[in-house]
Amino acid sequence: MAVVDFPSVTEAIRRNALDRPTETAVTFLREFAAEKVDESLTYAELDAEARRIAVGLADRAAVGDRALLLYPEGLHFAAAFLGCLYAGVIAVPAPLPGQYRHQRERVTAIARDAAVAAVLTDSAVEEDVRRWAGEQDAVRAEVLVTDGEALAGSDPKAWTPPPLDHETLALLQYTSGSTGDPKGVMVGHGNLLHNVDSLSRAFGLGAHTRFGSWIPHYHDMGLMGILLPPLLLGGSCTLMSPTTFLKRPHWWLRMVHEYGLHWSAGPNFAYELCARQITDAQLAGLDLSGWTYAPNGSEPVQAATLATFAERFAPAGFRAEALTPCYGMAEATVFVSGAGGRAPVTHRVDAGALERHEVVPARPDAPARALVACGSADDYEVRVVSPETGEVLPPGRVGEIWLKGASVAQGYWQRPDATRATFAARTAGGEEGFLRTGDLGLVHEGEIHVTGRIKETLIVRGRNLYPQDVEHELRAHHDDLQGLFGAVFTVPLPGTDRLDEGIVVTHEVRGRLGEDVLAKLASGIRETVAREFGTGVHAVLLLRRGGVSRTTSGKIQRAAMRRAYLDGELDALHVDTAERRQR
Repeated sequence: MAVVDFPSVTEAIRRNALDRPTETAVTFLREFAAEKVDESLTYAELDAEARRIAVGLADRAAVGDRALLLYPEGLHFAAAFLGCLYAGVIAVPAPLPGQYRHQRERVTAIARDAAVAAVLTDSAVEEDVRRWAGEQDAVRAEVLVTDGEALAGSDPKAWTPPPLDHETLALLQYTSGSTGDPKGVMVGHGNLLHNVDSLSRAFGLGAHTRFGSWIPHYHDMGLMGILLPPLLLGGSCTLMSPTTFLKRPHWWLRMVHEYGLHWSAGPNFAYELCARQITDAQLAGLDLSGWTYAPNGSEPVQAATLATFAERFAPAGFRAEALTPCYGMAEATVFVSGAGGRAPVTHRVDAGALERHEVVPARPDAPARALVACGSADDYEVRVVSPETGEVLPPGRVGEIWLKGASVAQGYWQRPDATRATFAARTAGGEEGFLRTGDLGLVHEGEIHVTGRIKETLIVRGRNLYPQDVEHELRAHHDDLQGLFGAVFTVPLPGTDRLDEGIVVTHEVRGRLGEDVLAKLASGIRETVAREFGTGVHAVLLLRRGGVSRTTSGKIQRAAMRRAYLDGELDALHVDTAERRQR
């Protein structure tokens, strides 16, 4: 029975619990330093925990109510998420409130927007969650500790299945906010089933597939691209803390080796970080030959990163054919397209034409950019459209990617205007019902190629530049920037009535570099941008590590960095502006 044929996610997982009760469903890796320390739940154990939580939750929330899930990394989140589904309660995954004001405000905004009836957490973070909840006048939901005394007496055998079907909402997946305010994407049971079915058919995944990653469980890729597919297909999933990965990138590859993972994904920056920081000593003894699919998504895929990663880890048995460039987004229940089982396909295109949103092959001696093929979107209708006019563009033109298919979510929670604008787009030719992705790209030889985000495109004197290309080139040319993060954006030029905007480069640097070294680096950054992109830079700000704002999945928040720059809130180690140079 295909997973899409089940009436609900709950029914699919219950079937696996009955068919393979003693098989491991999910594992959480805690420690690799001295010895391997992990903990696991079998399908039967996970199902029993979900039923227990559902029974306790049903006494406090009605079918269709929302429950905010605030959990540290571990197994409790998986049980609580399924517990919500088993109770017919809409799950609202979110990051922990954290210690900083903006982190707490984000969680508060999510809780308020979703009007949650309950807050689920575990005993490890209970005190912090209760403190946060007590500070919020607008959040009156009861805090339930799912591994605590309040639900300890709930009997899994007392569980009664609620009425669920493909249209029933399963969760609100709040967007990461890389280019705007977070919005709750309404994902139904049918969306999840269709998306996992699409993923499994595209790559031949099934009960034999071992998934795993460090991506946060509250992020769309971590939840809907790593945790849920194996639970629906009958496979297994191994998880690790994202903080652990950032501190020890080699543990990700060791996890792939130790647990024999077939499918382990990450955003582009993660592959770049591994290629730059993992040492030969850390790589020694690892066998990555079984890593069948290494999906690269969540942000534009860089061709140079793919090549560097493949070359760096070939001695450990990693095959270039495992690299799997993908395209997806929360509004499409994550997976849209992907290409695996082959070496990555890239196209060298003329840089000048790309700036005019045209794609033509580059001459050998001409400036060029590399575009990565992200596979065919077999289960979607795809249009490449002028974002200004709605006109469907001819082949070879870059426009906004529009999608239609069963995996496209139901809209934004309590935002009818935004839902109509984003989920009910109509082309100039009268085709209706498309999702506007906000991503620029094209379909070439049947495959999606993404060039960037509309809101982040740098428009400099009529030219269209992509910030991720600038950031990547800077790291490629300056050792002091490698393995760190940058954010490039444009701002209005001061003291002028012109509509032109100037480029601002912000980038982290490591260690304690002297002022003379920082000044030389800033000048080098200007020279690199001028040489590689033929344009000047208005300002360069060099920041401490952690100075570049990112989402919970590691995406660069360029819009937030732009606001902070304009508001004078960036604490820079070194500032090099056009005004200072003119003094």
